[in-house]
Amino acid sequence: MNPVALGQSDLRVSPICLGTMTFGEQVDEAEAHRIMDRAVERGVDFFDTAEMYSVPARAATFGATEAIIGRWLKARPGMREQLTLATKVAGPTRGMPWVREGTGMTAADIVRSCDASLQRLQTEVIDLYQIHWPERHVPAFGAMYYDPTKETSATPIHEQLAALAGLVKQGKIRHIGLSNESPYGVHEFVRLAEQHGLPRVASTQNPYCLVNRSYENGLDETCHRLNVSLLAYSPLAFGLLTGKFDEFAPADAGAPKDSRIGKYESVQKQRWGRPDALAAARRYNALARKHGMTPVQMALAFCYTKWQVASTIIGVTSVAQLDEDLNAWGTQLSPELLAEIDAIRWEMRDPAV
Repeated sequence: MNPVALGQSDLRVSPICLGTMTFGEQVDEAEAHRIMDRAVERGVDFFDTAEMYSVPARAATFGATEAIIGRWLKARPGMREQLTLATKVAGPTRGMPWVREGTGMTAADIVRSCDASLQRLQTEVIDLYQIHWPERHVPAFGAMYYDPTKETSATPIHEQLAALAGLVKQGKIRHIGLSNESPYGVHEFVRLAEQHGLPRVASTQNPYCLVNRSYENGLDETCHRLNVSLLAYSPLAFGLLTGKFDEFAPADAGAPKDSRIGKYESVQKQRWGRPDALAAARRYNALARKHGMTPVQMALAFCYTKWQVASTIIGVTSVAQLDEDLNAWGTQLSPELLAEIDAIRWEMRDPAV
């Protein structure tokens, strides 16, 4: 895998990124260490985490994933220098009072969260520090429409950027990124950075997969023209695009209690647990089999080969899953197959938006 550049930064990362939100909940520490060892062995040098992980988020496991990664790094001298390490500051707490006091995300909150992440990760610097979701109101996590009556923003973007600039100046972070952003947000962060000489965002981490291609509805042009890279998360749609839920009735939302969707109760009401998301996934999974591929191969190849995607974030619960996801690298989708994929999207749109 040849390294890819992230935006206008000097970061060069593998085009597959190891997502770690399962570490500390679905994956115990020993297995998490095995997964990270195997990822590095196979050429993945880009790891992504967040202060609120593991998921599903709860007070007892807040920060657990970063701590697991920190202990793994400490036990492997020299490993930190081989990796690009990304983490995130949580946006407004969204019903998670254990993340911080208050309901917003102030400049002081950003600094405190960064310091805590550095301590848990047992590192002196974070290569890519991202805002997990916007401080202002945006249609995200299952919401389709912007509603100005829901606006509660109290920390202007300029103030957020200034706080991040301070962390860069102190050497605590190298570059900044966004997540779950909109075209407006990306434009405004870049505009203000260029106007005031503040750090420029290198990337945005947004959902992108066969059942959610909403990134292509304008945000792709924004990021292309402004040179902001996409880190595509949930390329397998919380497991829907693996085929393992195909036998479940739509009313069940394909969510056995031991699955990630089943554990993550809020998902049932948001994106991946919707019956129409499962129905669309079944169509794509059947199409993959028709063309002699597994659903995983086709879904990941879709992300791996799209011009919009810089790096695809894969989340796994075992070394075997990791190998399956990495083995899909190099799979090519024919123009005919891509046309059939687009035909399904035209009919079913983006049910997991």
